[in-house]
Amino acid sequence: MPERITVVGVVADEVEALGGAARRALASADLVVGGRRHLDALVRSGARRVVIGADVEAVLERIAHEPGAVCVLASGDPGFFGIVRPLAARFGPDRLVVLPEPSSVALAFARLGLPWDDAVVVSAHGRPLAAAARRVAGAAKAAVLVSPESPPEALAKELLALGAEHDQVAVCSRLGTPEERVERTDLAGLAQGTWEPLSVVVLMRGDGSAGAKTLAWGLPEDDFDHRAGMITKSEVRAVALAKLELPGAGVMWDVGAGSGSVSVECAALRPDLSVLAVERRPDDAARIRANAAAHGVAVEVVEGEAPGALAALPDPDRAFVGGGGLEALDAVLDQLRPGGRVVAAYAALDRASAAMDRLGSLLQLGVARGERLPGGGVRLAAQNPVFLAWGPDR
Repeated sequence: MPERITVVGVVADEVEALGGAARRALASADLVVGGRRHLDALVRSGARRVVIGADVEAVLERIAHEPGAVCVLASGDPGFFGIVRPLAARFGPDRLVVLPEPSSVALAFARLGLPWDDAVVVSAHGRPLAAAARRVAGAAKAAVLVSPESPPEALAKELLALGAEHDQVAVCSRLGTPEERVERTDLAGLAQGTWEPLSVVVLMRGDGSAGAKTLAWGLPEDDFDHRAGMITKSEVRAVALAKLELPGAGVMWDVGAGSGSVSVECAALRPDLSVLAVERRPDDAARIRANAAAHGVAVEVVEGEAPGALAALPDPDRAFVGGGGLEALDAVLDQLRPGGRVVAAYAALDRASAAMDRLGSLLQLGVARGERLPGGGVRLAAQNPVFLAWGPDR
């Protein structure tokens, strides 16, 4: 195993453009690792070469068996969504010497004359494009690193499906090279065109200074299309979301989703969470899709009845059970991942008590909303009480 691994950031594919330390590391390397373009342009010595491809683990294994000096070439800042992460995980950060150049995102915003300390930045390399789109759909200013598997036009289609409102788009490609291009369009134009796949896509809504959408949960029932009041009431939803303790990523089930209000709020609060809404009625399933689109979030709707519809789904980290009774709750618990949590809502005490036996915790939520009387006074109108059970205890 090499004592030191020098990671060199590259902007222009010319040795003369590298700093002195980078040139020395490259010249003295016994093994040089990088993309084929960087290797062909920069490696002039007799060093052994390894091309970084899709199988990063194989490249790490080759480095691990190299007793000599190793130099790894990477675009821009290798610590920014780059090769430094797997190298540090495998060999430890103390073994690395990192010589960065400006990242492609920094260069993209520089070319546009914009600051980017307030931008949301995500990568679609090695992660689902839908997850990247969910992350930036509500941002006023964002940058997405796209790839041949997830090109700019595919990103635009995902964003349009989520109801994103970015009116300014820039596709910045081949940054720092003589072939550099910065092309401006809008989301519709981005979706209709064919673009350089290895690009940074910059997205802006207005002047980009509006900030992210307001953080809110327990939204009013009127914010959702629902069937004759068949919706988890806002106050109940707010408490249920608190008890769910949503993780940053993973799988969330909303069983007996109805209007999908819980699903939609979970997806809005945690864009990287994969949210599945299970609903047996086709008309309610259509409402869930419409509500998700109206709120600009991604919710996968599973049309079917619990517990039968649950068996084929990916195991959940979190689940809200709003329908299906105790049989559905038992099926959810059978598939719940270790450390997971379930919240279940009931109107009847006997079912709530049985759910507490399974989950460990129970509360009754009684809400009285203020209503204006004809004479100008106010009365408190009680809503039907709801029981929430949650757990398992950790």
